[in-house]
Amino acid sequence: MIGALRRYFVEAIGQRIFYGWAIVGVAGLGIFVSGPGQSHTFSVFVEPISQDLGISTATLAGAYGLATLTAAFLLPYMGRAIDRYGARRALIVIVAFLGMACLFFGAAANLLWLALGFALLRFLGQGSVMLSCANLVSHWFSRQRGFAMSLMALGFGVSMAVHPPLSQFLVTEFGWRQAWVVLGVMTWLFMLPPVLLILHDKPEDLGFAPDGAKTAPPELGTTAAGQVTGMTLAQALRTRNFYILAFGCFGISMLVTLLHFYQVKILTAQNIDAKTAARVFTISALTMICAMPLVGRLFDRMRTRFVFALGLTVIAMALWAVTLATTLAGAIAYALLFGVTNAFSMTVFGYIWPRYFGRKHLGSIQGTGQLIGVVGASLGPLPVGIAFDLLGDPTWTIRLLAFYPLCAALLAVLMLRAHPSVDEAAHLE
Repeated sequence: MIGALRRYFVEAIGQRIFYGWAIVGVAGLGIFVSGPGQSHTFSVFVEPISQDLGISTATLAGAYGLATLTAAFLLPYMGRAIDRYGARRALIVIVAFLGMACLFFGAAANLLWLALGFALLRFLGQGSVMLSCANLVSHWFSRQRGFAMSLMALGFGVSMAVHPPLSQFLVTEFGWRQAWVVLGVMTWLFMLPPVLLILHDKPEDLGFAPDGAKTAPPELGTTAAGQVTGMTLAQALRTRNFYILAFGCFGISMLVTLLHFYQVKILTAQNIDAKTAARVFTISALTMICAMPLVGRLFDRMRTRFVFALGLTVIAMALWAVTLATTLAGAIAYALLFGVTNAFSMTVFGYIWPRYFGRKHLGSIQGTGQLIGVVGASLGPLPVGIAFDLLGDPTWTIRLLAFYPLCAALLAVLMLRAHPSVDEAAHLE
């Protein structure tokens, strides 16, 4: 039955557009569904959980960071599983467990339970769902990969616009525990049907090459793995590019997570009321949605190292802007910059690894890259949490952190170059 429906969708959609755009749509929905594992959703729950369980801000940030760090080390294994079994099969399992993790988190009764819930949500949502979706789009597109990734990442913007105010409403009306039940059920209802019926792992499975060029059609469900090239993880780890990208992506993840996790607390400490601070996410999300296609086109048409450096520079600007957001106008200015920051960060993580290392072993390379990013995310909230608890004011801590992405940008411009053995997007060198 499912097989017949899958063939029907391939034929119905493929007669109208390149099927890869349907993959982008499902992947974008997946990025939206990852919302319960993202920091912008947790931001709404920091204060209610802290008050209910009697946990300090620094302790909560420490539990969040340690759990995220622990979960991160499972991501390379998930990447290898995606290489072996395909992203579709992986997503079926991931989404099923992500919904259960939401229910588990909502029942947390102590710090240990809370930390385990953090670990599950971060591994499955922020880590595995995003890894699988980026893997899918990376296989289906090459010359249009930046634009396709940007469209996929619109799901993150929609999540930023929907999940914080929705969570705030659920917390206010029903309590933070019941809110997580609703988020878990939403995860199953939104994502499982399209994963089962629409997804296919690679264009070669349906007789296409990336971007829609025709190849010799195999039987539905078979692969043409011989047509896919790229470095192994071991080969990638021996290149200079890997460490330049790792340094930049670590910083992006660390600093964007910092802003997501503490945005409400930072702004309310600067005389912005809590409701306005939560609604800033919506402004950022709308800005991100508008900027995303433009960022994708930049990656497709300009040298990657320059676009990568530009994104890092925008992050530094957003860090300074949040410390100056003491009025509504300042908060809006910060929200606009933060929206552009998210447009860059979401596109970078999907685009950068196949761009420099190819597609053949992409799952294991992306999994390792995601590990680096999640480690950065796990550490991001800690400096500001400590600054709040010890200094009472995180302003100069945040401003000093802004020098990290500027250093990474300079390094990328001076040293990042494609390896001669990789022909992905060679027109950009």
